[in-house]
Order: sequence, then C-alpha cells, then structure tokens
Amino acid sequence: MKVGFGYDFHKLVKGRPLILGGIKIPYDKGLLGHSDGDVLVHAVGDAILGASGERDIGTHFPDNDPRYKDISSLILLKEIMKITGAKIINIDSVIICEAPKLLGYILTMEEKLAKTLNIPVKFISIKAKTNEGVGIIGRGEGIAVYAVVLIKN
Repeated sequence: MKVGFGYDFHKLVKGRPLILGGIKIPYDKGLLGHSDGDVLVHAVGDAILGASGERDIGTHFPDNDPRYKDISSLILLKEIMKITGAKIINIDSVIICEAPKLLGYILTMEEKLAKTLNIPVKFISIKAKTNEGVGIIGRGEGIAVYAVVLIKN
C-alpha cells in the first residue's frame, strides 16, 4: 500500500467554463489552464502519480504541448492509470473555493471520477470548503484542491 498527496490551484477567469470533477458547473468564470483546468482531477492525478513514485502531472502532460490544449482532464486521468497501473483503495479530497457553492454537485463529481477510474463511488470522498473570505481564494480569484490517495501496486 502506498499513499500519495496531490495539490492544485488555478486562477478563475471570465470566458472559460468551470469544470470540476469532470463536470461543467454553471458559473460566470472558469479555471485558467492549458487543459480544461480541472483542479480536482489534477490534484487526484498528482496524488496517484506520487503514490506510484512517478513525477507530477506537468511532467507527463506539459502545458507547452499543443496535444493537451483544452483536453479533458479525465482523459489525462485515464492515461495516469495506464502509466501507473495503480489499484485505487480510496481517494479523499477537499475543494477550496468561495463560490460557486458545490454541495449539489459533489455526488455527480464522485460518480464521474468513479466511472473514469473504474472503481466504486464509495471509494471516493469529495468535500467543499470556503476560505472564509480570506486570501486569493477567499476573494474568489481561484480554486484549490488537496487530494490524498491510497493505492495498491
């Protein structure tokens, strides 16, 4: 058994869709990124890579490679599973954002990740927290995610 830790942060900007956990969430801003900017999937992917002794997501899918421009992060997550061959025991994650409110989307995100990873949804936990109005996240300028993954190689 091995544990991996992942973190990601992206700036919120006008003119992009907000994609979290592989689903489009109605909001007037989206996450800036070379791919779809899905910070949840990026943090989970980094955690899986880390637990497997691999380099980070940016090493495997560099942001200067046109193949990954606007790509769904779920496609990258499937590639990460091929690279690592990891068997996921569980995923625990926290999305930190001031807005939008995510409670109504959590189960759909968990189901989307479970389907992508081909694991039971009960193996995935996603929580959403605010930053209580403090800092860059509290001002609504970005979204961060922390993820911990337990795998069996």
